[in-house]
Amino acid sequence: MRMILWACVLNLLATGLAFGQINNSVVEARAVISTNAAHADSPVKLAVLAQVAAGYHINAHKPSQDYLIPTEVKVDASDQFTVKSLVYPKGVPQKFAFSDTPLSVYEGNVAVGAILQTAKAVAPGTYMVKGKFAYQACNDHACLPPASVPLSVTIRIVPHNVPLKPVEPDVFRRIQFE
Repeated sequence: MRMILWACVLNLLATGLAFGQINNSVVEARAVISTNAAHADSPVKLAVLAQVAAGYHINAHKPSQDYLIPTEVKVDASDQFTVKSLVYPKGVPQKFAFSDTPLSVYEGNVAVGAILQTAKAVAPGTYMVKGKFAYQACNDHACLPPASVPLSVTIRIVPHNVPLKPVEPDVFRRIQFE
């Protein structure tokens, strides 16, 4: 009897460890800004680029049902930057066996845009902006617990007479900022 009990405990532990590993690898995300630097008292375009693993989806920012957990980008407050706006892609309606109606979801590559406003009095230098990409990942049969990926991006503030150079223009063309 003890052997069976220990086998069950070990099986539960192994399942829990595997579940945690799957949860950590379902969504990867990173943040980038549209230029190599920024100016004080100016807007900065930021993109959060997420990759949802094959076989999984995450709920759209505006989910189809009230009980679904939305995907959200959250930027930590700072003295140097404020969030002016966030731009989420439209969700794609998908029909799943567990729902009578299609659900609005993201799959594959997801790009969320943000416009940050630099403070008027921010001095030239290097600053870190932190935040998180929060989501709930599901497959066709079950949903994982809500999770988030920490985000950070370094923004270099330069004097207004220093020109800014575009970075990853293809990414920023895909996001409808206005």
